[in-house]
Amino acid sequence: MLFLLYQEGPSTEGIFRRPGSAKACKELKEKLDSGAEVDLACESIFVTASLFKDFLRNIPGSILSSQLCDKWISVMDQGNNEEKIKSIQRLIDQLPRANVVLLRYIFGVLHGIEMRSEENQMNAFNLAICIAPSLLWPPVSSTPDIESEFTKKISSLVQFLIENCCRIFGEEITSLFGEI
Repeated sequence: MLFLLYQEGPSTEGIFRRPGSAKACKELKEKLDSGAEVDLACESIFVTASLFKDFLRNIPGSILSSQLCDKWISVMDQGNNEEKIKSIQRLIDQLPRANVVLLRYIFGVLHGIEMRSEENQMNAFNLAICIAPSLLWPPVSSTPDIESEFTKKISSLVQFLIENCCRIFGEEITSLFGEI
């Protein structure tokens, strides 16, 4: 899924913003859940992107860990970019290894898409708005106003992560998928 998003995402206008067909998403998810072999290249990239966001939303406790939610949110209140990056790296060190590996690939994809934002209309801000709610959510439900404020804060964090992913995850993030 990520490889396909890495390949096709940068040249797809509105990737992660435009939803895939609900029927196609449901059918593909059922096939994947049943263990059936699926050729994602035959599916709409929007279906793949929608299904990937759904996968992220179903990670128990979120990929960034709801237990660290307050710490993630407070990162953007810190001083300069260097302090923010160091805080983010300390938080990443507290995540399970599988989460860190997946995050590196996710931000490798998002970076590739953002680098061609003039073509696909998905700059770091737009990507963050679309993907942030799938990466972190509060451990308990709250009022719509509090959730709205939370979404703004986590989107700001994800935008910062996209814009600084090479400094946070290392320059090799740009070549995780090899040369295509």
